[in-house]
Amino acid sequence: MNSLDGIRILDLSRVLAGPWCTQTLADLGADVIKIERPGTGDDTRTWGPPFLKDAQGADTAEAAYYLGTNRNKRSLTCDIAKPEGQALIRELVAHCDVFVENFKVGDMARYGLDYASLKVLNPKLVYCSVTGFGQTGPYAERAGYDYAIQGMGGLMSVTGERDDMGGGPQKVGVAVADLMTGMYATVAILAALRHAEKTGEGQQVDMALLDTQVAMLANLGANYLVSGKVPGRAGNAHQNIVPYQVFEVAPAPDGHKDHLILAVGNDSQYAKFCTVADRPELASDPRYAKNQDRVRNRAVLVPMLEEIMLTRSKADWLAALEAAKVPCGAINNIAEVFADPHIQSRNMVTDWQHPLANPVRLVSSPIKLSATPVRKDLPPPLLGQHTHEVLRSVLNYSDAQLSDLKRKEVI
Repeated sequence: MNSLDGIRILDLSRVLAGPWCTQTLADLGADVIKIERPGTGDDTRTWGPPFLKDAQGADTAEAAYYLGTNRNKRSLTCDIAKPEGQALIRELVAHCDVFVENFKVGDMARYGLDYASLKVLNPKLVYCSVTGFGQTGPYAERAGYDYAIQGMGGLMSVTGERDDMGGGPQKVGVAVADLMTGMYATVAILAALRHAEKTGEGQQVDMALLDTQVAMLANLGANYLVSGKVPGRAGNAHQNIVPYQVFEVAPAPDGHKDHLILAVGNDSQYAKFCTVADRPELASDPRYAKNQDRVRNRAVLVPMLEEIMLTRSKADWLAALEAAKVPCGAINNIAEVFADPHIQSRNMVTDWQHPLANPVRLVSSPIKLSATPVRKDLPPPLLGQHTHEVLRSVLNYSDAQLSDLKRKEVI
């Protein structure tokens, strides 16, 4: 049994933010029916290389990008630009609890698939729209992309090396605005489902990448609103905590530069660090004893710490700091992440039985529930793989009806 058994979701979203949301809901047990354009499908199916390789080692049509965002879903092809396709979606809506889309503002209304139209058919429907800028406001009609949102929402102004270190604006290595919007959308949908369960009333969920990015400014947004001071880029340092950054350590055995993360979160941990570093006077000095003073005096303290950190190797530092319970960590590349024994012990890679390649290794859901574990039964679907299955089981379509829709190129 899964947490969302009995919940059916009609997913008209593509690329990342929407599919990330619906993949999470699918992991939790919802029946997610992914609606895709006949012949092409989700844009990310072609966002490679790399592509999944078949048993002979040749590239298939399934890009790794697509595989990473669409597990536990069923794919149904439907051309919503055709009246028959729109009618098919409306039929399915009557049998669904949630509708997710990430088309530009106004597109769904042109197809008669907007919330106002569909709630007449299903008053309990939770209708989630994911856009760049939301359904209202002066930017509502603009297309929104993660990269631009990271810039507009302030993230790139605080990411990267300091300007006096030759830095400039830098995006995050993964599409965090898309991913976090997907996660916020998941939470919002679950809340709306709870409301519908209690009242019989559905609602529209209006999720915007830019809203999410502004919310994600977190402590830096709060810092500005409280102080009126605009934060800048701090490189790998923390705006509010010292020492909380990357430090270079003694060179690696092969002579290359080596680094580690030192993440001292409170004064007690700082005192322990100073003991490990054999510099107890830096803990008793009133300029550095408390975090607020270390932040004010970072320009003096951090250069001293940089010299200290260079005196020992990464392995020596990590062993001593971990023994003293001072937060620290290595900086792993992706291969090292998946080779890490802790990651392996947490089963963060799952093998899936895919029709084109068996097995397919994918990153696992991080959600671990003791009574209702996440699903692991449906690999990312081939384009239209479940079209006939869904239309037969949900709408009781006959072979003749399916053949007619296929002939008209609706499915």
